[in-house]
Amino acid sequence: MEIKALPKALKFILFISRVLLKHHKKALKRTLSNTHGSHFKSQTLISPIHASDLSQKTLIFDVEETLLRSSSMFPYFMLVAFESGSLIRAFVLFVLYPLLFLVNDELSIKIMVMVSFFGIKKDGFRVGSSVLPKFLLEDVGLEGFDVLKRGKKTIGVSKLPQIMVECFLKDYLEIDYVFGREIKVFRGYFVGLMKDNKNIVKHRINQVLEDDDQTVVCFSNKSVFKHDWITCNKDVYTIRDGEKKTWQVLPRERYPKALIFHDGRLAFRPDLLSMLVMFMWFPFAVLLSIFRAVIALIMPYDALIPILAFTGLHLKLTNNSTMDEASNDSKRHKGRLYVCNHRTLLDPLYLSFGLKKPFAAVTYSLSRMSEILAPIKTVRLTRDRDQDSKTMDKMLKLGDLVVCPEGTTCREPFLLRFSPLFAELSDHIVPVALDTHVTMFYGTTAGGLKCLDPFMFMMNPNPAYRVRFLEEIHGVSSHTSTSRFDVANHVQSEIGNTLDFECTSLTRKDKYLVLAGNEGFVSTSNKQ
Repeated sequence: MEIKALPKALKFILFISRVLLKHHKKALKRTLSNTHGSHFKSQTLISPIHASDLSQKTLIFDVEETLLRSSSMFPYFMLVAFESGSLIRAFVLFVLYPLLFLVNDELSIKIMVMVSFFGIKKDGFRVGSSVLPKFLLEDVGLEGFDVLKRGKKTIGVSKLPQIMVECFLKDYLEIDYVFGREIKVFRGYFVGLMKDNKNIVKHRINQVLEDDDQTVVCFSNKSVFKHDWITCNKDVYTIRDGEKKTWQVLPRERYPKALIFHDGRLAFRPDLLSMLVMFMWFPFAVLLSIFRAVIALIMPYDALIPILAFTGLHLKLTNNSTMDEASNDSKRHKGRLYVCNHRTLLDPLYLSFGLKKPFAAVTYSLSRMSEILAPIKTVRLTRDRDQDSKTMDKMLKLGDLVVCPEGTTCREPFLLRFSPLFAELSDHIVPVALDTHVTMFYGTTAGGLKCLDPFMFMMNPNPAYRVRFLEEIHGVSSHTSTSRFDVANHVQSEIGNTLDFECTSLTRKDKYLVLAGNEGFVSTSNKQ
């Protein structure tokens, strides 16, 4: 029976082979027809374009295929689902991944748009400008970016919603025109459906090229043949499937605009495997965060540091200051003023843990919950210079005081402008350089619930704080020729040099205008 059945099996295999070959020939014919119909002048690999003169040419490029190194759009929709939606929405998108893998690219994007955007308020959507640029910039290929910067004009066409990529392309990569998909809106809320705006995009591109007499170069992947927005005579440069895998990441120093401010809770690129680890870790992280907080609140200094280290929360202390403890006698009528850069709300606590003594801390704003749970004394400032000066002077007469003159946090290796108020209040100023390390969650936010910031920091598996005490300096009272601004700039410079951070003149207002669209003055229940 087996010998007789063999010819039948061979006939069946040959029949299937003929069908597949016939289908392949039709597809190839259809592709060639589309190529001819689009009037492409030539098709070449991307490598020769590096030797071409593009200074007078317009480059139309496919954002996902020719600029980004990764071919998966899943992480970017996961960021929208998690940061603009909720943990539940992100989990739904995660569970749907097998379905996304099975369907074609167009349907996959439609499903991700529905899950990520449905019910999100359009006016409150800030992820495209505050979260996504960081992750998109880290995915840009150096080779593709170098080609684009040589063109006279650049036009980016994306299959993603325009609200996701426009800020990244225009503000950070200085792309001249961006054309993406539009999402339908009902009464100010996204409904999760994309508009069919291909003809509109095609018309807008033709308008841009209307007055352009130079040759248009379409810098795109082989998938360019599927884009009906390309109708005019162009040179087409394609990329081999394996070519992008060898591309280098665009270095931070090559960013046309430095990435200083970004928001969001996730500190990692949320691809499939990373999200699996995060969802598995999350229940334990909540319990661990609560346990760490309880230890910090009830245990004495000598015991809490080893216990916290055992749970994975580490403190590295370096004391480069030659503080004279004898100066604490009656000759000094005020306490020391510890001036530090701002990394998280836990900054004063780690100073207190490091020196094993309690401090008072002044903050420009603080959530009510953080104020209640703080194991050290905290006093709010009002941003009124005269009133804040009196408050801080009163606190210094009672003992040592901690202040963060940046006024807000900055995650990247930059220091914001230091408010000079502290320079007038004490003649015993100790600069303190702080740095943190997290791998899963950020312990700061500009648009989320600020009361959760300390808990999010402690939810990391191995968060770390590095505290460095620098040489004590004098305030303006001892040097009449030195202004308070000089002292503030000097302290900022010393801390910046210690941490290898770049000093800037940016302020809290600049940060919140970028990330939240306001000047940083929010309701009392949502302050940082």
